[in-house]
Amino acid sequence: MAKAVADEYLRRIPKAELHCHIAGTLRATTVAELAGRAGLALPRPAEQLYQWPDFYGFLDVLRLTAQVLRTPADFARAAYEYIEDAVRDGNLKHVEYFFNPDYFYPNGIDYPSMVDGMIEGMEAARKTFGVSSLLICCIDRSINTPAQALELVETAIAHRRDHVVGIGLDGAERAGPPAIFAEAYALARRAGLHRTAHCCEDNQTLVEAPPTNYLICRDVLKCDRIDHGYNMLASDFVMAEARKDGLYFTPCAWTSLVHNRPFRPQRIRRMVEAGLNVTINTDDAAMFGTNLGHGYTTLFETIGWGPDMARRFALNSVEASWLDESDKSTLRMACRKEIAALDREFGYEMVAPGV
Repeated sequence: MAKAVADEYLRRIPKAELHCHIAGTLRATTVAELAGRAGLALPRPAEQLYQWPDFYGFLDVLRLTAQVLRTPADFARAAYEYIEDAVRDGNLKHVEYFFNPDYFYPNGIDYPSMVDGMIEGMEAARKTFGVSSLLICCIDRSINTPAQALELVETAIAHRRDHVVGIGLDGAERAGPPAIFAEAYALARRAGLHRTAHCCEDNQTLVEAPPTNYLICRDVLKCDRIDHGYNMLASDFVMAEARKDGLYFTPCAWTSLVHNRPFRPQRIRRMVEAGLNVTINTDDAAMFGTNLGHGYTTLFETIGWGPDMARRFALNSVEASWLDESDKSTLRMACRKEIAALDREFGYEMVAPGV
């Protein structure tokens, strides 16, 4: 039976990436090259590097790859290479990178140097590919105390860069309830920074990452976007609240855990059918062996959605971005024009009138 939408259409529809950890975008060959230059021994050859037994093993590998980023040039390369790959594999138009300063401080680099390095790579990619990009400074609740989180936000404010538009919260949810980071989030809000947090991940149990974490992220951290969100499905009340709130969610079609991959598309489907505002993202593209195009094709093949839903996800990713209103308007118009051209090419004009 013919698919409801062609894989090529899904790969080529313009997209923004809003849930993307820069340490997880590194090509394994780049990690091996930079590790050799730094004299850092890796536990496995490059072709076997991205393997782990469980979610916590994945986090260990993520922090290991971060050790190879030691100079501004390394950070510039990382930012540039991901955009290069994502343009090729999924027609990326905009990306918002998560970065955890505390992963990199032990490498002997300071905050301004790492940020300016990333900005250099991002600007080079903008000139080459026309892709815009922003940065989100992240707290890892597994390694950052509330006091350290506050210091991290203070550092981001003291060394303010226009590209750094928000803060995030990642790491294993069981390690730190979101409410303990309220002071850091309040400071970020006063400074005009956007706020998001990893919340209700399905690689954590309902005890470790309960649906009520969403309410804490909304009411205590004052988040204006939420990363993941799957465990909310266990609570009708929380889902009703999320639908009413209208925040955008940034789930990812692929995951670090092989046994969880068949379930992820169905959870995203349920979030969509419940009326949540959903975008599709990669999380850690290189480490997971995925990309934006693969995420879309996997999701759509599993669920059977048609081009109308592809348009919805693509345009949601623009609306959910933290671009300023002028840049967002420009990107929105460009994406709508490109989608219309794709619709004509594939004969999908009449599937969803008005898009």
